[in-house]
Amino acid sequence: MLWLTRSMDFSIAVLERLEKNSELNLVQVVEDAYKDTLKPWHGWISSAAYKVALKLIPERKIFISVLMGKGQDYNMLKADIQNLVPMLQPLLNESHALFRKFRLDRLKST
Repeated sequence: MLWLTRSMDFSIAVLERLEKNSELNLVQVVEDAYKDTLKPWHGWISSAAYKVALKLIPERKIFISVLMGKGQDYNMLKADIQNLVPMLQPLLNESHALFRKFRLDRLKST
């Protein structure tokens, strides 16, 4: 549950950055989101795996087209992101509070 929550934090950070800044390329979006959400919890092995995965990121246009549904345009995708994030955030906040309560929020990977 801890890593699922952290992964969702990362996913939300990526989506928010995509929605707010259309100028950044996808690699920069992912790097910024990773730095803010997952990097503090990754050890050297996980960080090395992340650096390899970073090389596999598609172009922003390709990624956006995969996220958009049939007949959907970019503005509709942005609206979907703006609706999704506020729905998920309270659940993630509850999870983080539970992890803090039981001191699980400090666990790191290798």
